[in-house]
Amino acid sequence: MSRRLAPTRAPLALAVTAALAAPLAVTAPATAAAGTASTTGRYTVTALRITVPAGGRNCTVDADLYRPAGVDAEHPAPAVLTTNGFGGSKSDGGTAAAGRAFAERGYVSLVYSGLGFGKSGCLISLDDPDIDGRAASGLVDFLGGERAADDGTTVDYVTADGAGDPRVGMIGGSYGGAIQLATAAVDHRVDALVPMVTWHDLSYSLDPNNTADRRVPGAAKWQWMNGFFLIGEGQPLLQPGLDPSRVNSLKCLHFVTRACETIRTLNSGRYPADRTKALQEYARGVSPVSYLDRVKAPTLLVQGQADSLFNLGEAEATYKTLKAHGATAKMIWQSAGHSGGESDPASGELNMEAGNLETSYVGRRVLAWFDRYLRRDKSAGTGPSFAYYRDWVDDPRHTYATADAVPAPHRRLYLSGDGKLVDNRGKVARGSREYRNRLVPTNHSESSLAGMLGLRDPAPYDRKGTYLDWTTEPFADAVDVVGTPRARLKVTSPRTERVQHSGDAADKLVLFAKLYDVAPDGATTLVHRLVSPVRVPDVTKPFTVSLPGIVHRYGKGHRLRLVVAASDSAYGRNRGVKPVTVTSAPGDTGTLDLPVVRH
Repeated sequence: MSRRLAPTRAPLALAVTAALAAPLAVTAPATAAAGTASTTGRYTVTALRITVPAGGRNCTVDADLYRPAGVDAEHPAPAVLTTNGFGGSKSDGGTAAAGRAFAERGYVSLVYSGLGFGKSGCLISLDDPDIDGRAASGLVDFLGGERAADDGTTVDYVTADGAGDPRVGMIGGSYGGAIQLATAAVDHRVDALVPMVTWHDLSYSLDPNNTADRRVPGAAKWQWMNGFFLIGEGQPLLQPGLDPSRVNSLKCLHFVTRACETIRTLNSGRYPADRTKALQEYARGVSPVSYLDRVKAPTLLVQGQADSLFNLGEAEATYKTLKAHGATAKMIWQSAGHSGGESDPASGELNMEAGNLETSYVGRRVLAWFDRYLRRDKSAGTGPSFAYYRDWVDDPRHTYATADAVPAPHRRLYLSGDGKLVDNRGKVARGSREYRNRLVPTNHSESSLAGMLGLRDPAPYDRKGTYLDWTTEPFADAVDVVGTPRARLKVTSPRTERVQHSGDAADKLVLFAKLYDVAPDGATTLVHRLVSPVRVPDVTKPFTVSLPGIVHRYGKGHRLRLVVAASDSAYGRNRGVKPVTVTSAPGDTGTLDLPVVRH
C-alpha cells in the first residue's frame, strides 16, 4: 500500500503536519551552539554533539549538559538523563525544564534529542533497545568518562559506582518513557527509572484487541497512528537541513523501514496471517513486553488516567511483569495523560515547567525515588506500591489514595434482556436485542488529535440502532471504581460466522465496549472518553472484554451504563455490515465485573 492516506483521512493528516511544524519550532527556548556554555549561577549549560554507536551505525546526538555549581571531580553528583516525547527535541518546554529542575537540585543533567528528532542524527526507530537503547547507553559512557563529546569534552564529576559506571537515573514521558526501559535492558549501569505515560506493547497500543487472545489483531487507532506517522515523515518541515543519516528512502523517509511497513499494514485494514505475524513481531520486539526480564533498575511508573493512547492497563502490565521478575517497581496513576491535562495539569499535579516537584504528590515521589537510588539515602521513603489520583476530592493534599495493589474486579452485575444491569441473576429478564454497523462510523468517543490541533471535539455519541446498552438502577451510595472492569459477552452474528475463518482476521467482528456515568438529570459522561476495541476471536463462543482501566466515582443517585457499539470514529472498523444480536436469560447471560473500592 502506498504511503498516501485514504481520502477521508488525508485532511487530518495534512492538518497535523502543518499544525505541529510551527509550535515545535517556535515555542522551543533558544539553546547554545554546540561546544558553548551558558550559566545561571546555579548551574552551567553546555551544548554538545556526542557520536555514539547504535544499531550498527554511528549516530550523532544533540545534547545539553547541565552542571550544578560546585560540582567537580572532588565533589561529584549523580546524573539524570532525559529525552523528548515523539516529535520533540531537547529544547521542548517540559524536556528542558527537567534538565533545569534536576540541575537546580544538585544533579548533573544530560538532556538530549532522541534519534531522528531535533538535531540528532539517524532514523526514527521507535525506542528499539538495539538502536535507541544502545545510543542512550553511549551517553551513559559519556557520563562515566568513557566517551568524549565530538569537541573533546569529557566528564569526571558524576558520582561513580566503579570505573566507567556513573550513577545515573532517567526520567521522561511517552517516547521519553519507553527509552528508559530500553536503555536499562541493554545497560545495567542505569540505577533508577521514572517512565511516565508510556507503552508496554506497541502492537496493542496502536491496534488494540481487548480480549484474552492477543494473537488476533484489534482495531487500529488510525488518528493517533497517522498523526504520529506524519510528524515523523514531516521532519523537513520541523528541522530544515537534516543530517543525511536521517533520510531512509523515498518510500520511507525518516522511519526505519519496518516501522513504515507496520503503519501500511494497519492502514490497509487487511490482516492476513503472515502480515499480522510480521506486524506483531516487530511492534512487540521494540516494546518493553519483549525485554522487561532484562530490566533490573528500580522503576517508578507514572501513567495518566486521561489517556487513549497508552492506557492504565499498559502501565499495570509493565508493573506486574517487573515485579514477577524480581525488579523493584511502584506505580502511580496520575490525572494527566495524552488525552488531557498534559499542558494544563490539574491543581496540585506535577508540572515540570512550573517547577513544582516539592509541592506535588508525583513530584515528591520522584524526588524520593532519586534520593533513594541515586543519592543512596536509605532514609528516603519511596512511598506505597500503588497510588491513584481521585478527581472527586477537592483538597490537593488528599487527592491521592494508596493501596498495596490494583483492585481486582469482584462486584458482578448481569446483563438483562430488557436493557438493565442487575445485581442478581434471578432478576435477569429474557430477551433479545440487535444492533448493526453501517459502512461509516456512527459512534464517537474522541477525536484523538483534536487537542493537539486546537480543534473542538464533539461530545461522545452513539447513533440509534448501532449499539446496545445496559444500565443500573441509581446507586444508593457513591461507588468508586478503581482498576480494569471486565465483561463476559456472548453475541450472535451469522454473517460474521460465515466469513470469520477466511484467513484474513479483518473478516472477524469488531465491536467497542465502554462505560458511561448517567447523572440523575440524565446527562451522560463517557469516563475519560475511553473505549475498549474488540475483534472477536470466534462469535460462536463467549469472550471476555477488558474495559478501559479507570479511577471514577459514580455518585449517589448516578447510574452506570455499559454500551457495546458497532464502531468508533477514532478506530478502524468492520469490513462489511455485520448485524449482532445479544440474548439474555436468567441461566445464560453476559456479566460485568467491577473493581469497586470499599469505603
